[in-house]
Amino acid sequence: MRIGLISDTHGLLRPEVCEAFARVDHILHAGDIGGERILDSLRELAPVTAVPGNVDGASGHDVVRVTLGDLRILLTHILPRPAEPSPEVLQSLAGEQADVVLFGHSHLPHDEHVGGVWYLNPASAGPRRFDYPVSVAILESRRGKWTAWHVPLDERSAAELQQRMNQIR
Repeated sequence: MRIGLISDTHGLLRPEVCEAFARVDHILHAGDIGGERILDSLRELAPVTAVPGNVDGASGHDVVRVTLGDLRILLTHILPRPAEPSPEVLQSLAGEQADVVLFGHSHLPHDEHVGGVWYLNPASAGPRRFDYPVSVAILESRRGKWTAWHVPLDERSAAELQQRMNQIR
């Protein structure tokens, strides 16, 4: 199984996203979508599960759950940090564990295990902000083991992904 991870499109769906997600089985959007047409376009590639962000008129603290294959996933927009999740995320995790927490909002890439939970932020796939990368991520199961990697959406973002990875503390 291959899952596309995306966040912070802010109304912009780059053509590179469609290339990166060409062979995914499901897409997860971690908020700040910027309009239903973004989700409609992503649905042309694969089924989509999304959580609204603060740009979408929500608080950004909503929690959506999905299980794909054997992976229990919690989606939220504003975490804000893996070491100090929001009360909404903590409450949800206390009620039911998750293997992965997918989040957005910071526009920074993140890939870290904390307390037995895998925290992933694909960074922003929408308009560039500061010197942050524009990217998505892929989560894939191979022979029963899940792996993830970030996919830069432009040439400049490859180096920025390395420089900005796991800066959320």
